[in-house]
Amino acid sequence: MRRILGLVSAVSALASPAFANDTMAVLKTGGLEFVRSGEITMTDESLFISPDQVRVDYLFTNTADKPVESVVAFPMPDVVGSFEQNIAAGNVDSDNFLDFTVSQDGQPIQPKLQQRVLATNIDVTDDLVAQHIPLLPLSQATGAALDKLPPEVQADWIARGIVMTDEYDQGKGMERHLVPIWTLRSTYWWRTTFPAKASVRVQHRYKPSVGGTVAITFLDDGLPKGETYRTYAQRYCLDESFVKTAQKLAKAAEAGGMNYTESWISYILTTGANWSGPIGHFKLTVDKGDPENYVSFCGTGVKKVGPTTFEMTATDFSPEKDLDILILNAVKPE
Repeated sequence: MRRILGLVSAVSALASPAFANDTMAVLKTGGLEFVRSGEITMTDESLFISPDQVRVDYLFTNTADKPVESVVAFPMPDVVGSFEQNIAAGNVDSDNFLDFTVSQDGQPIQPKLQQRVLATNIDVTDDLVAQHIPLLPLSQATGAALDKLPPEVQADWIARGIVMTDEYDQGKGMERHLVPIWTLRSTYWWRTTFPAKASVRVQHRYKPSVGGTVAITFLDDGLPKGETYRTYAQRYCLDESFVKTAQKLAKAAEAGGMNYTESWISYILTTGANWSGPIGHFKLTVDKGDPENYVSFCGTGVKKVGPTTFEMTATDFSPEKDLDILILNAVKPE
């Protein structure tokens, strides 16, 4: 997609817990994937993105003279454990940490969940299951269960790169805990049948992972320069108007005015290329949430269609890059 959208007012301020730390990482999410077939086309895709929800409505058409059975999958973003568990991942004590739901032709589907755990690119799922360790590395229950492992298992897992030790003193003497450093790979999937010469509607919803910072960080001493700025400029298609506005906002915040924070949402658009041919009709809607905020992302022919929404449409759309959204949020007094 070409660079187009620069300055537009954007998304609502996030709740303060989302920015408890200086920076929160974002997990990339995307659309549906399925076993490749030259018979199933994506006739229509309508994608809505806000900090609170991602909604994707598809219309798939079977061009064949016979029904086509297939497996459809929704890959969850990889979750990697580390010392700094600073990832915006929703309910970190739930396998369905993004609250993913799916329906077909208006009927809810109960997808199956496949999860595998990788450490140093080796599948260690069975090791965790045998020791009754929760698979999600961000969960507090996982950390508590790791600390109860027998010493010989702890030593083995440290040597194999499954966990690491963390030692610190919080005023009660030195503490030693195990930290998961494995990668959790999760995929929701289900079997479906596409009727001959007919279309099927599929809708899925989930809460996006929204990362962010406690201030505007892509400026260097108030100026658009440096590696961070260059990365932002390319990833979010920052234009001159957006940058100048960000400079004014940052300067006003330093003088005691309203503070602005960043948040980021990433969406893997390129999964749309898994279907036969281009997407017949594609519509992207980004909801800004609050008129006092600002957003920048890459797109073509983006238009403001409502007080808080911006829309891009395309015909015979073949996504060549993923979508990254930068939001400057006004922090309003409670």
